[in-house]
This record gives sequence, structure tokens and C-alpha cells, in this order.
Amino acid sequence: MSAKKSPFDLNQFLATRTEATNAALNHFLPSEKIKPATIHKAMRYSIFAGGKRMRPAVLLAAAEACGGSEKDALPLACAVECIHTYSLIHDDLPAMDNDDFRRGKPTNHKVFGEGIAVLAGDALLTQAFEIAAQAKGWPRYSHRDLILEIAKASGSLQLVGGQVADLEGENKKLSIAELKFIHERKTSALLGCSVRLGGMSANCTPAQLQALTDFGYNVGLAFQVIDDILDVTQTSEQLGKTAGKDVAVQKATYPSIVGLEKSRKIAEQLTAKAFASLKIFKGKAFALEALAEFLLKREK
Repeated sequence: MSAKKSPFDLNQFLATRTEATNAALNHFLPSEKIKPATIHKAMRYSIFAGGKRMRPAVLLAAAEACGGSEKDALPLACAVECIHTYSLIHDDLPAMDNDDFRRGKPTNHKVFGEGIAVLAGDALLTQAFEIAAQAKGWPRYSHRDLILEIAKASGSLQLVGGQVADLEGENKKLSIAELKFIHERKTSALLGCSVRLGGMSANCTPAQLQALTDFGYNVGLAFQVIDDILDVTQTSEQLGKTAGKDVAVQKATYPSIVGLEKSRKIAEQLTAKAFASLKIFKGKAFALEALAEFLLKREK
């Protein structure tokens, strides 16, 4: 008689992967003592501001699902976290979303000034490619493939393009298709890139890479829909950032266009599609499944 399989401990998974990612980031990023010290302090301030490390977590979980190793995947996990953090620093600027708090702490420009905040974001974006270049490369996926993956997800057609569409959509009545366009690029693109890089670091098959692509797309959209919901339903203390800003600036969100209940249903449908895409892994993607549940259960 075989022993009963213990349930997957997501909290332990997130804690250990966050610790590993933080240690690797500490290794890759220049020390605060290296001149010019201000920029390195600003970079580290935002990188180590207490984020959930969700993109590194899904990247490492994808690597695990494909039979890869954490050691091989960690440089890529650090690279996507640098991209994510740079985007947050720039998004928080007065010229963009004008946020004073991020993760419960003053935003980068409130501490270091707008000029240094811009440069800290620029430096983290560049740092991402330096770190990714230190990954070893795999038979199916060369350094060229890895760098191209990150560049495409971060550029004007995806992450940056999403922010442009978001800025241009302010104080306008957007359709659900226009809002989806923004979310696909602002959130789904980098989450999708993360799971794909995780698979690549395990030299995954083309079929596995497609499954991970579908997973990342659907979870990324669900994540953003739920963010829209939480901005309406939670307090600033619960969120760790300014609540109600979307409503205050009349920003288009899923709840403002289709209502809260339909927004919740959309999030559930997207997560169901994400789960379905993981069937190819035949039970080996339990970490990714647990992460998808966690992302949906943020809803209150």
C-alpha cells in the first residue's frame, strides 16, 4: 500500500523560491557601495521592497513542471523580476500613474526624486539583459532565443505598448476589447514570458512551450482582472498601495465596464482555461496549478 501523497505547500514553495530569487538578485545587482552609489541604492530599494516574486515563482514552477533545475532557471527569474520592477518604478511616476506608495512603502521617486527613479528603472531594464545573458543556454533554446523572448515581451509591442495604450485610454470610455488589449500587454506579456522562459530553461518540447504560453496568457489576464476588482473592493492597507485610484481618475477597468459580478466570472473562466492548458504535464505542474489558485483567491 503506497503512502498518501501530502498536499502541495504553496506557502513553503513561495517562501523558498522568494529566498532563492532574493539571494540571486543580491548577487547579480551591483552593491550599494559601488559608485555611483545613489543609483544602486535606488535599484535595490525597489527590487527588495517586499514584492511577492510572482513572476520568478511561475518561472521556477514552469521549469519544475518540465523537469528542469532551479539553478539553471534562476538567472532568468532574476531577469524578469528586474523588468517587472523597472516597469513599476516608471508606472508610479507623476507623469504616469502618480502613485505615492507601492507595496506599502513610498515609491521610488518619493524617496530618490524623479530623475533618479527614471534612471533606476532604466538601469534595471538593462540589468535584466545582462543577467539573462549569464544563463547557460540549452539545445532547443540558445542565448539568442532567451534575449529575444525578453526583448519582445518588454518592448513597444507588448509591455511598453500596453502602458502607452493605458495612458492614451485615460479619461476615455474604452470598450472591453480595448481594455483587454492593455491588460494583455501590461500584465499577460511578462507573466507569459516568465512561464515560457521557465520551460526553455528545462529544454522543454514545443508542445510543452505552447501549453505554458496558454497558461501564462490566461493567468496574466485573470491576475489583472482581479487587480481591477481589488481596487474597488479593498482598502489601501489591504492592497499595500493607494486604493480607489482607478475610480478617482475615471480609469477604465473591468468592473467599470462590465460590473463586479461579470468581472469575477471572467477571472474564473480565464483561470479554468489556464488549468486546462496544464493537462499535458500529467500532474507534474502542481506548483503552477497552486499558483493559479492563489492568484484567483486574491479576490475578496
